[in-house]
Amino acid sequence: MNVVQTYRYLQPSALRDTGLDLQTCGGPAANPRFCSGFLTTPAAAAAGLLAVAEVARTRYHQPVSPASLDPVVTGSQDRLRFESFSGCCGVYARMDVVPAGFDGEIVGHGTTNVDVNPPLREALARVGGIDPLHLAVGPDDLTVSTMDDTVVERKVPLPGRWLRGFAEVHVLTAGFEPRAEIPAAEATAFLRRLPSNDRSVLWAVPAGRTLRLTSRPTPGAVCLAGAGRLTALRGLLRHAHTLRVYGPAVRAGAPAVASTWELDTGALRLSLTLSPEPYRGFSGEGAALLALAGDEVIDDAQLVGALLSWEPTIDVAALADAAGLPDDRVRAALAQLGTAGRVGYDVAEGAYFHRVMPYDAGRAERDNPRLVGARALVEQGAVRRDGEHATVRGGDGDYRVRRLPDGSRTCTCRWWARHQGQRGPCRHALAASMAAAEVGV
Repeated sequence: MNVVQTYRYLQPSALRDTGLDLQTCGGPAANPRFCSGFLTTPAAAAAGLLAVAEVARTRYHQPVSPASLDPVVTGSQDRLRFESFSGCCGVYARMDVVPAGFDGEIVGHGTTNVDVNPPLREALARVGGIDPLHLAVGPDDLTVSTMDDTVVERKVPLPGRWLRGFAEVHVLTAGFEPRAEIPAAEATAFLRRLPSNDRSVLWAVPAGRTLRLTSRPTPGAVCLAGAGRLTALRGLLRHAHTLRVYGPAVRAGAPAVASTWELDTGALRLSLTLSPEPYRGFSGEGAALLALAGDEVIDDAQLVGALLSWEPTIDVAALADAAGLPDDRVRAALAQLGTAGRVGYDVAEGAYFHRVMPYDAGRAERDNPRLVGARALVEQGAVRRDGEHATVRGGDGDYRVRRLPDGSRTCTCRWWARHQGQRGPCRHALAASMAAAEVGV
């Protein structure tokens, strides 16, 4: 399902004599001037933007013709973020231009889609050496559209998978920790050794100043699912200082998990977050389901959303204090806001950030049929609790849900047997969690 939004561009984006002119729609006015200034490392910035655009037009799983989706750009006080998902939704790319990378002014805070068309990609590819690169998002003069005026109008379908992907990625990456950091020379050698079409699940283990690949997980290892999906990083290698790798804690025998691979130039960071397996898109991971299950989460999201400011990062503790809510409810509210793409997570900063997008409280229900099914089971009285465990009556029989010491739940249904909890809880386990929360267990 696509969410159709109409964007008005006064003209195509292009690299002009005055600099890089990115045409946008969004922000506080029609066709606003989003920001204006020079990128301090133009060649690196051009390579990074090309990488984000390349991910947006690539389908890594079962490659077919290129997709034509526009990256999302967010301006926030002192930095810019460019984001995209691959056509298969299994790779999330982001370029963060930090304060050292931008010499100018962000005059309007907001989020919009950026038109990165073939001529612009060709122009960016020619940027090199000391060529200056000036970024002007939106035209200098604003033009109001009337019935008699004509403007370049382009309808851009924003796939519902992207919004679901935004929601899932920020919940998953919020549990990541830094696992390795290697210098640029070793990073270059490591990334260039990777096969460009490999789709197997490997594990990267820190080994001195580099990384060693194994076929089995060990404590401290980082999952590398589909090494070929890191190809987009190669264009920035000559500008990078370090490669950092992030992931969740794993143990021997652990299943495949998501991971983030980040090149840092000092002025900008380019990261790729990979889904646990090449055929899995982030839109179906189910990581946010438990956070969305609380009865109070919609009201909390409305309150927390009203308190978001345009600081570069979101301070959860300060937000909890301002909202009068405990931290866990604030994080659940952020997950709810994430279903509309309003919240992201920066693993380098270890903090949330926000985007300006319309918030639809009902989107979480529409995008998560397991959540709808679990609520229906609770409302039907289908959950019979037995201490910390439960029996859930389904359409074709009863299912036994057991609570494990770590708080997760197993189920005897066919869906859980197939995924073993790797794609979030089934509707029976989710219903058992909801029923337990109602009585404070």
